[in-house]
Amino acid sequence: MQNAVADQQAIFKQLIKSATHTDFGKDHGFEAIASHEDFVQKVPIRDYEAFKPYIEKIKSGKHNVLWKGQPIYFAKTSGTTSGVKYIPITKDSIPNHINTARNALLCYMAETGNTAFADGKLIFLSGSPELERIADIPTGRLSGIVNHHVPKYLRSNQMPTYETNCIEEWEVKLDKIVEETIYQNMTLISGIPPWVQMYFDRLMEKSGKKIGELFPNFSVMVQGGVNFEPYKAKLMESIGRSIDTIELFPASEGFFAFQDSQQANGMLLNTNSGIFYEFIPVEEMGKENPVRLYLKDVQIGVNYALIINSNAGLWGYSIGDTVKFVSVDPYRLVVSGRIKHFISAFGEHVIGEEVESAILEVSKAMHVQLVEFTVAPYVSADQGKSYHEWLIEFETLPADMEAFRIKLDDSLRKKNVYYDDLITGNILDRLKITPIKKGGFVGYMKSIGKLGGQNKVPRLSNDRNIAEGLEGFKELIV
Repeated sequence: MQNAVADQQAIFKQLIKSATHTDFGKDHGFEAIASHEDFVQKVPIRDYEAFKPYIEKIKSGKHNVLWKGQPIYFAKTSGTTSGVKYIPITKDSIPNHINTARNALLCYMAETGNTAFADGKLIFLSGSPELERIADIPTGRLSGIVNHHVPKYLRSNQMPTYETNCIEEWEVKLDKIVEETIYQNMTLISGIPPWVQMYFDRLMEKSGKKIGELFPNFSVMVQGGVNFEPYKAKLMESIGRSIDTIELFPASEGFFAFQDSQQANGMLLNTNSGIFYEFIPVEEMGKENPVRLYLKDVQIGVNYALIINSNAGLWGYSIGDTVKFVSVDPYRLVVSGRIKHFISAFGEHVIGEEVESAILEVSKAMHVQLVEFTVAPYVSADQGKSYHEWLIEFETLPADMEAFRIKLDDSLRKKNVYYDDLITGNILDRLKITPIKKGGFVGYMKSIGKLGGQNKVPRLSNDRNIAEGLEGFKELIV
């Protein structure tokens, strides 16, 4: 915490030095880079598409392309815009993924004194650990890769069995996980919140008990991948009592941050783990020469696109997430959204953080519980005005749907001045709510082959693709 800026400067120098003789280092004049300013001049911001030619070189068997030698793994991930992505993981970068998860648990133990959970059964709801080979490089889901590196001292307590973890079909796998864990002394449960909720639902269905009663020693839930808040109320109700939670910010490209304290807001940025971070104010994204800050220059409350440079061989790489610092001493942040997940069909530029904050505020005030939601623009071609359509799966429908709708619209207008201007100027109609029937989002994800694992429903789209996909899952209200 105390050495964050100095550590970042040291990592920057080490990364440049180590990659000077790679194809990427030669292409971008690494031998002449002495400062961050030099680096900005020579290395543009790239997304996966722009990186692809280098990845293809590695896949063809070439060495020393992005990092010295060859990757020890490819993390295979389905991008929303790039199709399947192959993210390199190197011998130097694998400790970032393994040690950060360990550090999150050790920080929790140190702060709370709760070490007993490590003696019980632990489950990490993850993708299959079975790996294929591409260019003789083991390739698979990040969660499956990491499964091979679970420390020996946790391995004997880990659930489910390896065989069950290898089942590809999520619902078959889930039933088997329930069967294997229902009578165990589960003490820690980890996964992406919507899939943890599905696990809880199956357990309650089978046992007739709340999770906290079924697993009396269950004391820690570890989660990440999506904003926890929209799922928290329902998860806690399923448990039936309050438990500690640890939030993580992992991705195939690196493990960026983790919640180091139950008392403080946000997650501690992982500043000494082989990654040099850059931060671009969101409004600068897309410009030819955007402002690129590094850690010492960030400010609290500003939305930044997160850019990484790492010992996995990623350079000026935009991971697609936006973050916002809630503290700079130490450097703690929250994930505020996705660069490509926003609505600006009418110039309003509404982001994920705004819609999540609005719906949480109103749900809390009106005692309404949500399962899942997404928002899409509806562009009117003829009669009537355009509007935002909120497709929401409620645990229980609001007693007064119209009041809920108006309050939700008012809340979003307060958070986004452009949206408010469009409503005030009579250009947009107030938002409309389309209730989705129970299990509708799960049905939709299943229909597109993205049920389970690391897949999640985008909160926002700038088109109607998800809204149209949910067409057959609407709640019919008489």
